[in-house]
Formats: sequence, C-alpha cells, structure tokens
Amino acid sequence: MKTALIFGATGFIGSHLLQDLLNSPDYSRVIAVVRKPLALNHPKLTVLIGDLASLPALKPQLVADEIFIALGTTRKHTPDEAEYYKIDHDYPLRAAEIAKANGARSVFLVTAVGANAGSGVFYVRTKGEVERDIRALNFDHTHIFRPSMILGERDEDRPRERLFIAIWSVLNPLLAGPADRYRGLTGNEIAHAIANATRHQTEKVRIYHWKEMAALLRT
Repeated sequence: MKTALIFGATGFIGSHLLQDLLNSPDYSRVIAVVRKPLALNHPKLTVLIGDLASLPALKPQLVADEIFIALGTTRKHTPDEAEYYKIDHDYPLRAAEIAKANGARSVFLVTAVGANAGSGVFYVRTKGEVERDIRALNFDHTHIFRPSMILGERDEDRPRERLFIAIWSVLNPLLAGPADRYRGLTGNEIAHAIANATRHQTEKVRIYHWKEMAALLRT
C-alpha cells in the first residue's frame, strides 16, 4: 500500500480529500502538513505542523508515493499580491520539489479553470505558473484539476460567494459544449474525483476540467 502526502487538508476541497485518502484501502499512511493541529484522529494519519518557511526542516518526514496539493487563499484573506503568490505558487512548488526529491512518483494539483501562465490577470497567471513549474519537475504522473465554481456549504460566512453559488446553480445546466468546463462541482465531488484519479494513472500529464472530473465520479 502507498503513502500519501497532502497539503491544504483544512481547506474546502482538501478536508474532503483527506477523508477520502484515509478511507481508501490503497493507502497505509497519510501525512498531512497543516498550520494548526487537526481535530481528527485516525490510525493512518500523521499530522505535521508546518508552512512554507518550515518545509526544509520537515523534508526528512515528507516521504510519500504521491503528493496532493489543494493549497490556496483568497484576495479577501491575502490582499497583498506578493503574499498571495507565496501561498498559491511558491508553497505548492516547494512542497512538490521536496516530495519529488524524496521519491514521490505522482502529483495531484488543484488549480482553476482558465489557468494560463501568459495571462494578464494575476489570479489566472498565478495558477498557470504553478502548473507550469510543477509540470517541469517531471513527475512520472502529473494530474492537474481545474475546477470552475466550487459549490457547497462552507463553515465560513461568505455572503458574496453564496450569491455567486446560487447563480451558478441555475446556470450549470445551461453550460454545454465547450462551455461545460465552467460548470460547478461541490468540494466533495472534486475531492472524490481526485481520489478516483489515483486509480487511473497512465498518462504523463493529465488535465481535468468539469467533464473529466464528472467522468471520474462515475468510476
């Protein structure tokens, strides 16, 4: 059985993904790197307290077959672009570099629909640059998940986001053909798709939009 290493385990997608990995018979151990202790105990789970600055010191413990990266912030929480870039680009890249150096063969990365390193839009460019730089690490298998609107109830009160989610729920069935990549999925569904993708690793690089993630939910 395999060892999984997950970053972002307290986030909306990552928390669901952590549960999926712990429940999977494919993994004997799951290592979660978080900033604060988790209110969760499981015989498979190892929790390491850390962040971007402490990753080098944690390196000997970050040994896994596969790394899962669901890190990210919002402009509300991190308005400074330099700090935002550290969380959405530098931290995922450094985590992937260490895992690769320690023998990880596969990386599973959550970015966003429209990710493009050449974009003039900061958010889209940042997502594109982290994709580009992690792909350059040359894992045996690189899986990139590009969700659009992430649906579902969050613990945190976000009135504006709730409004967008309500609108998206109405628009979802109307997004067809090339526009279907903008259809929304719940955080739980995205996590399930990622977990299911671990059983289908044949391509060097695979990018998943709504259609590909929806297909994984049926496997």
